[in-house]
Amino acid sequence: MKFFSCEHCGRTIYFDSTRCTGCGSALAFFPERRSLGIPGNGARPCRNQDEIACNWVLDPGDPSELCRSCRLTEVIPDLAIAGSREAWRRLEAAKRRLLYSIFELGLPLHGLSFAFLRDESAVGTPKVLTGHADGRITINLAEADDPERERIRVDLGESYRTLLGHFRHEIGHYYWNVLVRDAGVLDDFRLVFGDERADYDEAGRRHYGQGPPADWPSRFVSAYASMHPWEDFAETWAHSLHMTDTLETARAHGLGLKPRPTGQTVRLGQLDPESFEQRIGAWLPLTATLNELSRSMGLPDAYPFVLPAAAIGKLRWVHERIAQSRAAAALSPGT
Repeated sequence: MKFFSCEHCGRTIYFDSTRCTGCGSALAFFPERRSLGIPGNGARPCRNQDEIACNWVLDPGDPSELCRSCRLTEVIPDLAIAGSREAWRRLEAAKRRLLYSIFELGLPLHGLSFAFLRDESAVGTPKVLTGHADGRITINLAEADDPERERIRVDLGESYRTLLGHFRHEIGHYYWNVLVRDAGVLDDFRLVFGDERADYDEAGRRHYGQGPPADWPSRFVSAYASMHPWEDFAETWAHSLHMTDTLETARAHGLGLKPRPTGQTVRLGQLDPESFEQRIGAWLPLTATLNELSRSMGLPDAYPFVLPAAAIGKLRWVHERIAQSRAAAALSPGT
């Protein structure tokens, strides 16, 4: 995430800010140029500004009443049920951060939509499963409830479970369709991740019944990634977005690291985002530092993962697919 400051008083402001705490100026995020500033020049607020504190605006001439993020949500929760509005607000806030990274990477969004649903299986309706199908990402409202999400994390033995992580993982399935299946690189994908034609339902039963293979830490970014090549890709994609956003934030705030044993300073301000070697070279010491800072505050590790060489190779593959997509879009800007 970029560093933002109030154009009126210079005070630091943040991605979701709606008003400057220094001078009181109203603030808005301009998605087309990915900047945060004082609204004006015909920019219109999103219809959901008062509903859920959406601070994105629409450019002049945009006929919609909803911003580029909110209009992607096709199903919102029933607001007559207590707690639904707050859950919706949290979901949309996580989605806006997800989309910021997608816009920064220049990735396509054709046919993508979101549905935010409450699980009411106790009264006879189908259980809501967080997942992706044919371009629609469904998120169970329970994931927006911190205690409930933590309970699920503990029950499943996961080291990491966040709302933003869900969005990054599920959109990975969408981009598998777009950048792998539809891009004609399945053979290459199978060499790196395995054959996705393996029975998915059987893989799920094996994973939840027997657990991950004992050697998963040497081959995968997470235990869940070991279940099936589709999940391996989605988990790897999510970690790639973790890297993109966190490294940009560190770079924007002028952080520099001097990891041991090399003693060589990693100058994040000079990091070339196109170079995977530079990205991974900065990521490993940065996450070690983040974890030590978290432990200093008595908190769990911010990044509770260890990346084996095989997982780093998969991250490189995803990085290359993103770069190829961006290059293709640059050659055909009208599409």
